[in-house]
Amino acid sequence: MGLLLRLALNALAIWVAVQLVDGLSFVGDNVQLVLTALLMGAVNAVVRPIVKVLSLPLVILTLGLFLLVVNIAMFALVVALSGSLGLGLDSTGLGATALGALIATVVIAVGERILPD
Repeated sequence: MGLLLRLALNALAIWVAVQLVDGLSFVGDNVQLVLTALLMGAVNAVVRPIVKVLSLPLVILTLGLFLLVVNIAMFALVVALSGSLGLGLDSTGLGATALGALIATVVIAVGERILPD
């Protein structure tokens, strides 16, 4: 999948998560949404593989369920970095962040199935 397509899919996933979860909010324009999606892509490309390798024993022990915790942690990192960089993504708590991460993951997975490579 192309870089621009993946960026658009990340932006769509963030937008859908913000629309569906009451505790998530995004204040900004489309440029800030794209920058947040770029930040999400960077976190998933750089930080997530390191965390997955370090948490491999827990992933094996829980038969892969710990990967949900990794996804939530990566989304929480994106929310925290977005807030500190002034990009406009904000969350009211862990529950909203977890639900937003799950929704964003589903949107990205469905998008990857639909869109061509």
